[in-house]
Amino acid sequence: MKQAMERTPALTQLTEDEKMLQDAAKDFAESQIRPKTRAMDEDAELDPELVRQFFDMGLMGIEIPEKYRGGGGTFFMSIVAIEQISRVDASVGVFMDVQNTLVNNAFLNWANDDIKERYLPQLANDKVGAYCLSEADSGSDAFALKTTAREEGDEYVLNGSKLWITNAKEADIFLVFANTNPDAGYKGITAFIVEREFEGFSVSKKEDKLGIRASSTCEILLENCHVPKKNILGDVGNGYKVAIETLNEGRIGIGAQMVGIAQGALDAALGYTQERKQFKKKISDFQGVRFQLARMATDIETARLLVYNSARLKENGERFLKEAAMAKYHASEVAENVSSLAVDLFGGYGYVKEYPVEKYYRDAKIGKIYEGTSNMQLNTISKLLLK
Repeated sequence: MKQAMERTPALTQLTEDEKMLQDAAKDFAESQIRPKTRAMDEDAELDPELVRQFFDMGLMGIEIPEKYRGGGGTFFMSIVAIEQISRVDASVGVFMDVQNTLVNNAFLNWANDDIKERYLPQLANDKVGAYCLSEADSGSDAFALKTTAREEGDEYVLNGSKLWITNAKEADIFLVFANTNPDAGYKGITAFIVEREFEGFSVSKKEDKLGIRASSTCEILLENCHVPKKNILGDVGNGYKVAIETLNEGRIGIGAQMVGIAQGALDAALGYTQERKQFKKKISDFQGVRFQLARMATDIETARLLVYNSARLKENGERFLKEAAMAKYHASEVAENVSSLAVDLFGGYGYVKEYPVEKYYRDAKIGKIYEGTSNMQLNTISKLLLK
C-alpha cells in the first residue's frame, strides 16, 4: 500500500537544478538574445558577443564534468536549455544544441582520457565544435561518404569535402568522419578530431538559407589535411558507431529545438490575438480562434512529452532509439504546423518581418530535414515496430 501511494514525478516536473537552468536560459534568451534576433537573421550571422556569453553562462558544456571545467550537468538539462533558447531564436538554439548533444556527447562517450583532457576544457570554456558527416552524395545515406584518410607514419592525411556543417564559421574543433579503408565500406569509417589550424583544412562556402539564418552552415575542405593519430576518436573503423549513436542523441536535441520554435510561435499568437480587435472585440474571443489556439497548445505538449521522455530514457541508460525518432519526427511536424497557424492568426502582419511569426515559420522547416529527415525517422520507427 505504501508503494502504491508513492508518487511518480510527471515528465514535465523538473528537479531544482533543472528548473534553475531552465529559468536562467529563459532569462538569458529574453534579455540578451531577443533584442538581437532580427538583426542576426538579416545579417545571417551570430553576434560574436553572444558566443562569448554562451560560454560565460556555462551553456556550451552543460554535461562536461566539473574536472574538465564543465557544468557537470545532465543530458536532460541540455534539452531543457535548448528548448528555452529556441523559443526565442532557433538559430542560437541549434548553435548550442550541436555543441552539447553532438560534439560534447561524442567526446564524452568515445574519447580516451588523453583526448578528454586536451579537448573537453576547451569545449566547455572557449572553443566551438562542429560535427562533419554529410557530403554532396552522402545525406540520408550517411555512410556513402567519400572523404578518405590515408595513413602516413604518425598521421592520417584526409582528403574530401563536407557540406551543411553547422557552426563551421565559429568552430575551432571539428569532428570529421572519413574512410580509412574504402574497400571495407562503412567499416572503414573513422572519426577524426581536426583543429581549424591544421594544415590542409579550410572552411569554404557559407550557405544562404531560408531559415535559422544566423546559424552558420558551411562547406569544409580537406586537401591533404594532416591529422595526428592521437586525434582519432574511438577506434579506427569504428566511426560509423560513433556517428549512429551520437546522432540518436542529437535527434532529441532537434526535437527540443522544434518544441521551442512551436512554443515561441504560440506565445506570439496568444499575445497578438488578445490585442487585435475585429468587429469590436478581440479576435481571441472568437470560438474559431480559441479552438485553433487550444489545438496548437495540445500539439506542443504532446511533442514536449515525447522529447522529455526520450531524454529521460537516454539519461537513465535505457533504450531510446524509437522514442528519439518519434520525438524528432513529431516535434518537427508540430513546429511547422503551429508556426504556420500563427502566421494565419496574425493575418497580413504575419507575413512581414516586423512581427516574429514569419521567422518561426521559416526556422521550423529545417526540422524535417536535418539530423535525419522525417522519412528516415518514420523508417526507423517502423523498422523497430516490425522487428
